[in-house]
Amino acid sequence: MTKQEKIQTIECLTSEFKNASSMIVCDYRGLSVAKLESLRANARNSNIKVQVIKNTLANIAMQNAKYPQAELKGTNIFIWGEDQIALAKVVCKFAESNEANFSLKFGYFDGNIVQKDHIVSVSKLPSREELIGMLLSVWSAPARYFVTGLDNLRKQKE
Repeated sequence: MTKQEKIQTIECLTSEFKNASSMIVCDYRGLSVAKLESLRANARNSNIKVQVIKNTLANIAMQNAKYPQAELKGTNIFIWGEDQIALAKVVCKFAESNEANFSLKFGYFDGNIVQKDHIVSVSKLPSREELIGMLLSVWSAPARYFVTGLDNLRKQKE
């Protein structure tokens, strides 16, 4: 990689990291290319980006994006996106099925460093669509019960 290519890569990664609300750093040592492609396909469906980046370039891009300092060692794969819950679900599901060769290291949620336990707990939350469905169900319950009560009253009067 030439110096100019590295500068362009850092600029691109910095803008990507600034726009992302969450990022997870994982170890992928020993993972086959086919399995890595399946992770990328699952992530693409959820509008999540997956990329293997050199630690020095990633470190510079994260500093430019104002992420807290973290120690990057070994083989790292960076996974980032806008929806924290969807990101955590995709990564944790993949980590469960490939636990021998893929492990979570740490992540950033809203600019703060989070550990593996936090990421796993976020992955168990309902998705945004499920939460909206639950909220709508709660909001419509009083009207539903009122209509049911009126219908029962009508049947009783008949």
